[in-house]
Amino acid sequence: MRNISDIIEHHLKNILQESPNGWIEIQRSEIADMFQCVPSQINYVINTRFTIEKGYIVESKRGGGGYIRIRKVQIVNKTRLQELLTEELIGESISQGVGYAIVDRLLEEGLINVREAALMKIATSRNVLLVDTELRDRLRATILKQMIASILLK
Repeated sequence: MRNISDIIEHHLKNILQESPNGWIEIQRSEIADMFQCVPSQINYVINTRFTIEKGYIVESKRGGGGYIRIRKVQIVNKTRLQELLTEELIGESISQGVGYAIVDRLLEEGLINVREAALMKIATSRNVLLVDTELRDRLRATILKQMIASILLK
């Protein structure tokens, strides 16, 4: 059985997919009421499941008429995607969690297959990169950038 966060994420992704303009505006309290949970649960889902690494841009406006807007970033071309991933998101150092989110996004977009995703995750896992944290995160960034460049050039 799935937990409430999975159910909320699935619901938001479904309405986003059905949206003709590629984005949705929600009110945190309305979604919380719908799923009979506290509004902070909605914040948790948005902050952990709708990140830039996973291909989403989230904007919010606080106050009485406030909203949360979620937009799925569309991949225009592979060259721009490679620049975005390697220069802006990965940079010189990257944690395992953020690295895995990027690999999951590549899989979701159909740019890699399940086997390639598994190999990328294994090659960049903390169980393989057995060095101190700072060096490990730098090695992971270098490995991911090279893998992404190789994949996107094919």
